[in-house]
Amino acid sequence: MTQLQELDEAWQELVLTARRTVADGLVVGTSGNVSVRVGDTVLVTPTGVPYEDLRPDELLAFGLDGERRAGTLKPTSELPMHLAVYRHTDARAVVHTHAVHATAVSTLVAELPPVHYMTAALGGPVRVAPYATYGTQELAENMLRALAGRTGCLLQNHGALTYGDTLAAAYDRTAQLEWMCRLWLTAHSVPGLTPSLLTEEQLREVGERLSGYGQQGAR
Repeated sequence: MTQLQELDEAWQELVLTARRTVADGLVVGTSGNVSVRVGDTVLVTPTGVPYEDLRPDELLAFGLDGERRAGTLKPTSELPMHLAVYRHTDARAVVHTHAVHATAVSTLVAELPPVHYMTAALGGPVRVAPYATYGTQELAENMLRALAGRTGCLLQNHGALTYGDTLAAAYDRTAQLEWMCRLWLTAHSVPGLTPSLLTEEQLREVGERLSGYGQQGAR
């Protein structure tokens, strides 16, 4: 497969993933963004374009230094945040949404309490990055600190960001994080009762089990 073919295939998957964020209610309009890394090239969704309107010939690509490599559309305003993830982690894909429950939790606590064992799938209790104006280097730096040792974080009064070694993995983490936020908000809202939380030891044990979860190359 040539590099051009690889980029084309990655773009098609990126567009499908972006459309899925809308279909699954994680994004309203054009409020989220998705990216995927192919070699040292980052494909990213443009700003202000409904995902259902994105065409196969509108591939938008940048280098890790932010230099445009392909496409004419203006990139998402959160390009600095996406590039920061790729420069400082082993991420191959990033999904950022303004999902309702994740955003709600980001306004209430500094860290999502470990209310479910899937917390371990994100590396531990999910931190909330302090608020900064969208699209700024300050937001990117706050996000990186919240991501330390994690594959996802919340952005205060903003939304959520997750990454993975594939778009499918990044998206699954986004969906899991939104579900956990909804779960905590639901349990936390019951008058007179406090949700039980998992201990560090319990999360560590789950993390070890999750490392061997799935078919592990059997298919």
